[in-house]
Amino acid sequence: MYDLAAMGEWIEFAVRWVHVITAIAWIGSSFYFIALDLGLHRDRNLASGADGEEWQVHGGGFYHVQKYLVAPDAMPGDLIWFKWESYSTWLSGFALMFLVYYMGSEFFLVDPAVADIAGWQAVLISLASLAFGWIAYDRICKSKFGDDNTRLMVLLYVILVAMAYFYTSVFSGRAALLHLGAFTGTIMSANVFFIIMPNQRIVVADLKAGRTPDAKYGKIAKQRSTHNNYLTLPVIFLMLSNHYPLAFASEMNWLIASLVFLMGVTIRHYFNTLHARKGNPTWTWLATAILFIVIMWLSTAPMFHAAEREEASGAALRFAQAEGFEEVHDIVLGRCSMCHAAEPGWEGMHWAPKGVRLETEAQIARQARDIYMQAGLTHAMPPANLSYMEPAERAKIVAWYRTASGG
Repeated sequence: MYDLAAMGEWIEFAVRWVHVITAIAWIGSSFYFIALDLGLHRDRNLASGADGEEWQVHGGGFYHVQKYLVAPDAMPGDLIWFKWESYSTWLSGFALMFLVYYMGSEFFLVDPAVADIAGWQAVLISLASLAFGWIAYDRICKSKFGDDNTRLMVLLYVILVAMAYFYTSVFSGRAALLHLGAFTGTIMSANVFFIIMPNQRIVVADLKAGRTPDAKYGKIAKQRSTHNNYLTLPVIFLMLSNHYPLAFASEMNWLIASLVFLMGVTIRHYFNTLHARKGNPTWTWLATAILFIVIMWLSTAPMFHAAEREEASGAALRFAQAEGFEEVHDIVLGRCSMCHAAEPGWEGMHWAPKGVRLETEAQIARQARDIYMQAGLTHAMPPANLSYMEPAERAKIVAWYRTASGG
């Protein structure tokens, strides 16, 4: 039984590893080609008939890159397609969501304090929302409204804010932010699968048949690639957010997620402008910093008393001797130790999450800051409050930690 459980953990780890690797490959190629396109010299009359060119140096050699606005006169025989990075990222991400959030819906997906729904209902909502996101986005892009890209991006942002509020009203905070990332990532990957690649195949087919390709297909593909470019950084933040309770377990988590999308825009605007040689808009970094400061404030509002950083020496002893520790010790034993133990009592769990054990006074004192952050300042733990920790108990944890830390 232990071996099967260990195998399950390693399968999840392997899928997560694949997801990260393929995401790096996709993001890298996406960022590179956007930067390349923006940096092309288009003021040169090239004998090849190309729209622009750029010289680059890397790995000890020089590269001469040319871009054709529609297509070259003759179809090259060794054309390289960039698509599997996108497909592999989405497939591995969905597999990971299935393993963690669908199979563990009671533990990670559903929070009765947010919405009292069954696990299977939450899974259906998840699947339906991902499908809705792509269908709604694609129809808007193909409508007259989508002809104006700025207007389109504003509407897309409004939709993302609405989805952030929806997800945080249905799922646990951890699952809500991750689903918003999956919602956005699904749109990005579907752009590649349903729009960018089919359009490129049409152009290739026209070339092979001796026809002149229509420039509209390249224009549409570029619009979707630009959307993907601006959405990438927020998706990365949302996928990493489940490691940081101050992001997903805050009362303002939906607003935090909304501001993250704006940070993605300001950061990408800087690099895109720089690559296009249209200036050096350093103001975007100030705007990004201000947005992040607002996010930091929202993560603890209305709690304004930030905890002091623990001293490396004697911290555990100080927390164990602080006023209120006995009560906190009993709270942790009653609400947390059934999972955070050498032999967890929760069905299907075979070891303490992240290796954190909370069975002895010494163990609890050593984990003082994490207990305060996860179960006091935020409601990240217990997951979905499965052990029914009371608000008064969380308040005692906060009071104990702040007394011991001098906050």
